[in-house]
Amino acid sequence: MTSTTPLATDLLVFIGGGNMASAILGGLLREGHPPQQICVVDPDDAIRQSLQQGMGVQVLAAPDATLGTATHVIWAIKPQHFKTAAAQAGPFLKGALHLSVAAGIRSDSIAQWLGSERIVRAMPNTPALVGLGQTGLYPRAAVTEADRLWVQQVLGSTGACLWLAQESQLDAVTALSGSGPAYVFYFIEAMVRAGQSMGLSAEQSQQLAIGTFVGASELARASQDTPAVLRERVTSKGGTTHAALSAMEHDQVGQAFERAMHAACARAKTLGDEFGA
Repeated sequence: MTSTTPLATDLLVFIGGGNMASAILGGLLREGHPPQQICVVDPDDAIRQSLQQGMGVQVLAAPDATLGTATHVIWAIKPQHFKTAAAQAGPFLKGALHLSVAAGIRSDSIAQWLGSERIVRAMPNTPALVGLGQTGLYPRAAVTEADRLWVQQVLGSTGACLWLAQESQLDAVTALSGSGPAYVFYFIEAMVRAGQSMGLSAEQSQQLAIGTFVGASELARASQDTPAVLRERVTSKGGTTHAALSAMEHDQVGQAFERAMHAACARAKTLGDEFGA
């Protein structure tokens, strides 16, 4: 980023300084954003100290007039705390663009709480911590092309972005990629347990399981073929892979997985009802 871009000249405020805020902050600083032009508001003493000492950003325990010059705000707090935080910080943030990474909180609620229509909702996932995140984005009608470009620049440092036409699609993004890393970890755990039961050590099993997910994912990403075609190519009838997949089909693992994702999607919708306006 150069000094001529909005990212390098305007005050950027984070409401909340947890893991996702840290991931975005790390990406911004790697891209050259001046840390002194970032202010993080978080009531947790340890978080503030860590961010101030580790990243050199400004920190506040509570919103105050310092935020009055903010042009961009990233809401990185738990959904149940959003309404209260908006009431506290909102009066100092008039005219800013608001980017929310709070799960489930719909933009209608955010607009009502902040009195602003310049809102982008985002659904990132935790691989953003290593620059490999997937983020779904929904802009309200008042969001300009310049606003979209800013969001793309900010979140692009944490991975890939996908703009959506309908806000309701963010619930599906939540179920697919937002919660997705936990599904991967769940399968890795199962593979490690199986490896140990077949005579490998925990360390050997974990290396093989994680390496297989990384390699297969990269193969799927790089290939023009569908995952189904890739699966068929490594499945010889009567072979070991066929035996494993047949056992999964018998136990309806695929259908159970789909039901689980629909449960996540339903919960995402419920969160919006529970914590919305």
